[in-house]
Amino acid sequence: MKVSPTQPFQIVYSLLEHEFLGYLVEAFVVQRNSRGELTLLNQTLSTQNVSEFAYGLDERDFELVRLIESIQQDIILKKYNTRKLPTVDFFLKLYDSSKGDKVVQEAISSYLETIKPKIMGLMEGKPFYIMGNDGNPAGEPIVWMPEPAKVHFHFDRKADATHYFPIIRYPTGGTNPDGSRETRRIEFQFKNALMICDEPAYMMVGNQLYHFSKNVDGRKLRPFFAKNHIIIPRNIEQQYYERFVSPLIASYDVYAKGFEIRQESLEPVPVLTVSEQVASSRTVASGPFIDGSDADDEGCQRIAFDLSFQYGDFGFRFDSFSTSANVNLEKKGDDYIFHRIRRDQRLERQKLTFLREVGLDIRHGRLVLPKSEAFDWLNTHSNELRDAGFLLQQHNQDNKRYFLGYSSIDVSIEEGRDWFDIYANVRFGEFEIPFIKLRSLILDKKQEFTLPNGEIAVIPEAWFTRFSELFGFLEHPDGVDGLIMDRLMLRKHHLALVQELERDNLATAVMSHKLERLRDFQEIEPFPLPHGFNGTLRPYQQAGYNWMSFLRQYRFGGCLADDMGLGKTVMTLALLQGQKEAGATQPSMLVMPTSLIYNWELEARKFTPNLRVMVYTGTYREKNTAQFDDYDLILTSYGIVRIDIDLLSDYRFHYVILDESQAIKNPSSHITKAVMHLDAAHRLILTGTPLENSTMDLWAQMTFINPGLLGSQTFFRNEFQIPIEKRHDEAKTNRLYTLIKPFLLRRNKAQVATDLPEKVESVLFCDMTDAQAEQYEEAKSYYRNLILERIEEEGMARSQMVVLQGLTKLRQIANHPRMVNDEYEGDSGKLSDVLMRLESAMTENHKVLVFSQFIKHLNVVRQYLKEKGIKYAYLDGSTTDRRSQVELFQTDDSVKLFLISLKAGGLGHNLTAADYVFILDPWWNPAIEAQAVDRAHRIGQQKTVFTYKFIAKNTVEEKILALQQAKKQLAGSLITTEENFIKSLTREDIMVLLE
Repeated sequence: MKVSPTQPFQIVYSLLEHEFLGYLVEAFVVQRNSRGELTLLNQTLSTQNVSEFAYGLDERDFELVRLIESIQQDIILKKYNTRKLPTVDFFLKLYDSSKGDKVVQEAISSYLETIKPKIMGLMEGKPFYIMGNDGNPAGEPIVWMPEPAKVHFHFDRKADATHYFPIIRYPTGGTNPDGSRETRRIEFQFKNALMICDEPAYMMVGNQLYHFSKNVDGRKLRPFFAKNHIIIPRNIEQQYYERFVSPLIASYDVYAKGFEIRQESLEPVPVLTVSEQVASSRTVASGPFIDGSDADDEGCQRIAFDLSFQYGDFGFRFDSFSTSANVNLEKKGDDYIFHRIRRDQRLERQKLTFLREVGLDIRHGRLVLPKSEAFDWLNTHSNELRDAGFLLQQHNQDNKRYFLGYSSIDVSIEEGRDWFDIYANVRFGEFEIPFIKLRSLILDKKQEFTLPNGEIAVIPEAWFTRFSELFGFLEHPDGVDGLIMDRLMLRKHHLALVQELERDNLATAVMSHKLERLRDFQEIEPFPLPHGFNGTLRPYQQAGYNWMSFLRQYRFGGCLADDMGLGKTVMTLALLQGQKEAGATQPSMLVMPTSLIYNWELEARKFTPNLRVMVYTGTYREKNTAQFDDYDLILTSYGIVRIDIDLLSDYRFHYVILDESQAIKNPSSHITKAVMHLDAAHRLILTGTPLENSTMDLWAQMTFINPGLLGSQTFFRNEFQIPIEKRHDEAKTNRLYTLIKPFLLRRNKAQVATDLPEKVESVLFCDMTDAQAEQYEEAKSYYRNLILERIEEEGMARSQMVVLQGLTKLRQIANHPRMVNDEYEGDSGKLSDVLMRLESAMTENHKVLVFSQFIKHLNVVRQYLKEKGIKYAYLDGSTTDRRSQVELFQTDDSVKLFLISLKAGGLGHNLTAADYVFILDPWWNPAIEAQAVDRAHRIGQQKTVFTYKFIAKNTVEEKILALQQAKKQLAGSLITTEENFIKSLTREDIMVLLE
C-alpha cells in the first residue's frame, strides 16, 4: 500500500550502506498512526511523487529529494553503464579487485563526492535515521551534533621516527578558567566510526553525526579509524614534512614535539615579475598560458607577468585559492623550523583589483601575453605601478635588459603623380632610429630591436598591425625593392591604407581633394551617358557608371558586385560605349563562362548597337589577334583564354573585364594564372558573389584588378586569411574591408528598392553541351521525318498527337537528355546555367521559386540539391500536405528554394517570401507563366520580383518565342492549353520549329 497524503505522514531521511557505492542517503515518506507514531507503512520519495506531499515539505526538502535522487543506483547505472549490463554484473565487473575499471570507479566516486556534501549541508534539523536491517527507513535515530568539531593534528618527532595522529575535540558548552570554551575529546578510533563524505568531512561515531570547522578533509581522518597513529621513518622525514606537514600547518591547528612552528606577522610588498617565455604549441615548460591561448608556433615568444608578495624574507606567489597562511620550511642542521606566515588577503586582493583595473587581468597569480602587448602595457602603466607600491622586476635569461620607456613614431605621406611618398622616423626614449631600419623586422614579425645602449626595445604591436601592411605593399616604379634613400613609395590604389594611417594618428597625409572623394563614391561627380547608349540607367545604375568612370581616371581597377539582376551588364555596356565615343583605339575583352556569351551578345545589340562585337570562341576560331583591331568588344570564355593565353597575352586591350569573376577565385588554377597575364590599360570584374568560400577568393580577384593591392599571396594568407578564418579576428576583417572598399561596389536589392520596378523579367539563353546537342539533333531528325510523313498521309488535324509528342521530346532533351534517356551520363548546358544562378542567389540570401512543367526536370534538380545537402521545399500534383511545404518555404530562413510543378503551383499559393522566380522550361501560353510569377508577386510582397526564363539556344524553345510574338493576340485569347497551341500551328510553323 502507498502512503496516503490525506492522512498524517512524516518525511524522514535514511542512511544506508551500498555494497559498492558506500554510504548513501534516501528520502522516504512514512505514515503516522492515530497517536502520531511512525508506522511501517512507507514509500520512497522522488521527484515524481514529491508534489503529492508538498504541504508537509519545505524548500530544503524539495532540494534534498532532487539531490538524493541524483545519486541513486539507477542514476549511476544510467550514467556509467554504457554497455547496458545487468545491474549485478555491472557492479561486480567494475569493482573487481584485479580487473575493475579504475577510471570509471574514480569517475563515480568523484561524482558522488560532488553531490553528497550538498546533501549533508541541507540535513541539519531534518529527521535522520540509520536504516534498519529489516528495511525500516526510520531505524535508529541519528543525532546531529550542532556545533562543529575541531581537529588538532599532532606530530611527535622521536629519534627514529615521527608519530602522527589527530585528536578531535567537541565543545561541551562550558567555559575554562582562562575564558576559552570547554571541550571534550571525541573517542573515534576503534569505535566503528564511518565517514559519510570527505570534502567537507561528515563523520558518524555511534549514532552521533559530526561536522568540522575549517572544512577538514575526511581522508585525513579515515586512516585512524582502526589505528592509533602513523609512523614516518627518518629516511623519508624531510620529503614528508615538505609535501604533507607544511600544507597541514598552513590550513589546520598543528601541535608539534621535536620541531618548531613559528608564527610570523609581516607587512607584504606586492611584486610584479616580468619574464620571457619561449614555448612551443606542444610544450609549455611553465604550464599552460593563463589567458587560455596557445603558443602559435615553436619558439613563440611571450611575456609572463607573475604576481607575488614579499613578506620579509619570504616570498609567496598569489593564488586565488591561497590559504590565509603560507608555510616555509627551514632546516638547520638536524632541526626543522616551520615558518607560518599569516597572509594579508585583504591587501593582496586590493593589489590584484588594481592590476585588473589598469588592464592586466591576472588570474591565479599569472598572465601570459604576446611580447608587444605586454610591453605596450608596461610602457603605459609603469609609473602607476610604482605609485601603487609595486616592486617591478625582470627575470630574464642571459641578463637580457629590456627597454621599458616611451616609444613613438612619426610618419608623413605626400601624394605624388603616380605614387605616395612616405617618410618616417622612430624614437625609443633618447634614441632616434630611421624607420627604414625596422623594415625587415616588421615584415619578418620580429619584435626585438637592439638600441645603442644594449637594451632591447620591443616594437609595439600597433606598428606590426599597421606598418606591416605598409611595408608589405611597398613598390618602386623600377622594381627596386620599394626603397630610395629614406623615402618609401606606395601605389595610389593603397589610398585606404594611407587614410587609415592618418585617421589612427599614425601618419599625417597630404592628398588632393579629388582623391579623398574616392572614400565615398556617392560624392563622385556625375558622368554623362554616351550618346550611342540605347537605354536608360536607373539612379543606382548611374551611380555605378559614375563610380567605374571615376576609377578609370585614376587607372584603378574595380569590382562591380551588385546582386543578381541589378544590371551589371547594362552598366558595363554603357561604360564601353562611353570609351568608344571618348576615342579608345584598342578593343576591350570580356571574359565569361561559355553559357553567358550569347546573352552578352544579345544585350550588346540591344543597348550598344554601335559597338562592333566579335565572339572569339569555337574549335575552329582563327587564332590571330590582328583581327581584334577591327572590333570594339571581344567576347570570349575562360576556357578559351586558358588555351590561348600565349597568344592573347601579347595583345594590349583597352579594358579586360571578367564576368562571374568568382571563376578565378582559386589563385593556383590554370584559368586564374592565365587571366593574370592579360595586358590591359584598365581592368574590371563583375560578380554577384565575390566571396564564396574563402577570403583567398578576394585576393585573386582584387589582385587581378589592382595588382599588389593585397600584397603577395603569402603576405595575404598570414596577414588576413589565417587571422580571419581561423581566429575570427574582427579587426583584421575590418582592415581587409577598408583596403578593398574603394574598389568594390556592392548593392543588394533592399538598398536600391526604390529605384526598381515591381517586376524585372529576363530571358537567359543557354548553350547545349556537345553530347546534349548530338542527342537533340538525332531526335529532331527522327521526329521531323515522322511528323512530315504523318501530315502528308493524314493531314494537320489528325497529326496533332505526333506533333505534340515530338515537340515534347525535343523540349525535354533541351532541358536535360536524362529526362528521356535514363542511361545518359553527360551534362546539360541549361542545368549548369540554372545551378550557377541558383547558387549565386542563395549566396546572396535570396529565396527562389523554381517552376517547371516537367516533374522529371524538377527531379534532376532535386538530385543535385540532395547531393549538395541543400534544403528545399517541393510541391507537385502528388504532394498531399501542400500547406506544410508552403509554410516551410515562407517561414524557414534556411530554406531558400521551392521547386514547384507549373500545373500544381500555378494557382492559389501565396509565396511572398520569394524574390526570384526561375522558369526552367517556358512554353505554350505566357499567361500560365505569369500566374506562376504571381505566386511571389502578390499583395504583401515588399521586394522587387526578378524572373528568369531559361531558353536552350538553337532549340524549339528559342523558336517558339518568335512564334509567340507572331501569334501574340492569339496566344493571349485562345491558346490556354498545349492542345490549342498545337491546333494553332501551321505546316510552315512546324517546319520552322524542326529546322
